[in-house]
Amino acid sequence: MAFSLGINSFRFSPIICYANPNHFHSNDAAFIKRAAELADKSAGFTSPHPNFGCVIATPSGNVAGEGYLYAQGTKPAEIQAVEVAAGSSKGATAYLNMEPGDCHGDHTAVSALVEAGIARVVVGIRHPLRHLQGNAVRALRSQGIQVDVLGEDLQSKIVEDARKSCLLVNAPLIHRATSRVPFSILKYAMTLDGKIAASTGHAAWISSRKSRNRVFELRGRSDAIIVGGNTVRRDNPRLTARHGGGHMPMRIVMSQTLDLPEEAILWDVSDVSTIVVTQRGARRSFQKLLASKGVEVVEFDVLNPREVMEYFHDRGYLSILWECGGTLAASAISAGVIHKVFAFVAPKIIGGKSAPTPVGELGMVEMSQALDLIDVCYEQVGPDMLISGFLQPIPELTPVIPSEDETFAIDPTVTPYESSIIFFYKTWDPYGAFSNFSPHPIQMFDSNGDYATWSSVEHYYQAHKFLGVNDPVAKDCIEKIKSAKSPEEAARMGRSMQRQCPNLDMDLGLLGTSIAHFESLILLAICWKLISPCDVQVRSDWDNVKIDVMYKALKRKFSIYPHLNSMLLSTAGSVLVEASPHDLFWGGGREGEGLNYLGRLLMQLRSEFLGESSSSSGTTCLAL
Repeated sequence: MAFSLGINSFRFSPIICYANPNHFHSNDAAFIKRAAELADKSAGFTSPHPNFGCVIATPSGNVAGEGYLYAQGTKPAEIQAVEVAAGSSKGATAYLNMEPGDCHGDHTAVSALVEAGIARVVVGIRHPLRHLQGNAVRALRSQGIQVDVLGEDLQSKIVEDARKSCLLVNAPLIHRATSRVPFSILKYAMTLDGKIAASTGHAAWISSRKSRNRVFELRGRSDAIIVGGNTVRRDNPRLTARHGGGHMPMRIVMSQTLDLPEEAILWDVSDVSTIVVTQRGARRSFQKLLASKGVEVVEFDVLNPREVMEYFHDRGYLSILWECGGTLAASAISAGVIHKVFAFVAPKIIGGKSAPTPVGELGMVEMSQALDLIDVCYEQVGPDMLISGFLQPIPELTPVIPSEDETFAIDPTVTPYESSIIFFYKTWDPYGAFSNFSPHPIQMFDSNGDYATWSSVEHYYQAHKFLGVNDPVAKDCIEKIKSAKSPEEAARMGRSMQRQCPNLDMDLGLLGTSIAHFESLILLAICWKLISPCDVQVRSDWDNVKIDVMYKALKRKFSIYPHLNSMLLSTAGSVLVEASPHDLFWGGGREGEGLNYLGRLLMQLRSEFLGESSSSSGTTCLAL
């Protein structure tokens, strides 16, 4: 059975394996597939980081513990599995869909396996990011643990199938490591005679409710959804995952002329952001209108799918779901940026000579030119048939840069990543731990003078937008951000709450209830989305204090983690640039137009730690 990248791709019965030398590889393959199945549960929540799953099996072949990474910054899958297995971990085998790897100096996953007494580790694939690849395998082997890697130490047909499941569950990250575009899926629904709408353009509904629910799941696994101008004009889509919370993908509209309606659901960014990409100079007045609504507009000298996807690759996106019409779909396929197709075929016939089809003109004149799908899957979804497959094979994990050993062998005076400018952005960067999103908990004094633990600098920063606001909803916002499961989730909460911040001016006496009861009603209303959690006042001095808030949190982080401090000091003489292309305040911007305040603060801290500056202020050394 072929595997497909989808929320229901992996279907397994409960696994009970018995130790038998004749079925050694079979057992390993089954447990690795289970680890991949577990990892798949977090798709959409871990991005832009890998999906990790772990299974611990006893020598007798019983599953003792399982776990998967919910989101970056949360408890690693290996620790979860060890905690569940408890004493049964000693002498057991741990099965990992991918080699552990995270921020610089983070060895918690490896340490958990070593301390639990794991005797053997089976890894589905090595980490695809070059600066992390092989580190955990070497660390485990140095502790006397037997480590087997599928395809290297273990080889057979069933082992190769298991390895394939590991490749698929992290296909977006593997594309990140081997190409310059995100992993993209083209999704469409069509009738049995190949139409995506009637001749009039009416398209609701071709597929069944079950198929549409499946699409919501696909959206929830994606970083962004992209449509063309025709789809906005014709369908006025919402493009939400509608799965009751958690990850909501970015919405992208691609329009060369900006011939778009002034009123559209996508222009409401109170819950989900929208980006419009267009040709440089197109309808300046309409761009200003979109900007006034909070919609981001990005201009390109030449608007084409390849340029757009390379841009979003640079913004850190791993996976894109294309839900566009036939013209844009054909353009994207021709540009080579579509990697997989999900086609929902409904048992309906509508006819129509001018009725639109899912893919427009590709310039092919013979069937021998047709693009073949590989690794094709067929699945019945309600009355519809879902056909999926890859247009291109998943790239192999070939390195795109020489390894550290290879570089040193060529020229001993050259070290990897040596440069007068050091860029950092996400965890996949060698200096990714410099980011305020890195999962390094910090303890800081709270408003009561007590130490409070924050899961990351970003948690601390976002929560302090509402510190001191005398409002029960503001206080609840702080607690919700503080308990967010990941830095990305904390950022989403804080930014969403900040977008619209009217005063909460209610006369509690008119409610005839106590403050405590009022707070309960507010929290209940937020949970049921009767009111927006954005209806809360951001502290009035936020613009004046946010740099100092970030500075204090960063200083604490680099003071309590020796390996981070050492890494920061090792960059002496280099300019540090937070490489976010879209954050023009904390980041460097796409073309260096950003203020790069995060990089400035880190350089100031580096100077202080090195004793080159006596300044202890959070803002006096920022004019770099």
